[in-house]
Amino acid sequence: SNIVAPALIGCLIEGSGKQNEKIKGMIVETEAYSQEEEACHGYNKKTSSNQILFGEPGTFYVYKSYGIHHCLNLVTDKNNFASGVLIRAIFIEQEPERIAAGPGLLTKRFGINSKLNSLKSYDNDYLRIFHRSIIISKQDLVQTTRIGITKATNLRWRWYLKYSRSISKRAKGDKNPQFSKSYLTSK
Repeated sequence: SNIVAPALIGCLIEGSGKQNEKIKGMIVETEAYSQEEEACHGYNKKTSSNQILFGEPGTFYVYKSYGIHHCLNLVTDKNNFASGVLIRAIFIEQEPERIAAGPGLLTKRFGINSKLNSLKSYDNDYLRIFHRSIIISKQDLVQTTRIGITKATNLRWRWYLKYSRSISKRAKGDKNPQFSKSYLTSK
């Protein structure tokens, strides 16, 4: 998941929103989780609610956070090993820059709910992830600690595209860019 999380930055995600309109955006923030650390849903053991996280890489793992909003994760690594990447923020062209700047905001905008849990990210009719359309170097990314958790808070397993204004929360001292970098838009 530590390898997949930064590699997902810049990948395109396409789905249908609440009114079945096509929505396309760019992943600009991710967080990695692994069963070896206690913030991961699969840390203690496999259960009926987290079994998808132990499944085939490339599968969506969707859960409800605090019973309020859904979170979209991509299962990574190997079968029978809980590992995944939380998609934290998406830039959507021609829409307010913060409309999908957080796990709950992006699932709301894309109409993502538990019906997508266990679907393959590359083979379904609702939501798909595509390869990057731009080149992103390590210098384009900020690597920092994860947010919104209380355990394993010291791990630097969150990445985001520093040129995007659609990030859920910037690292301390990292100023929001005045404008998103031009490759984030087709203009």
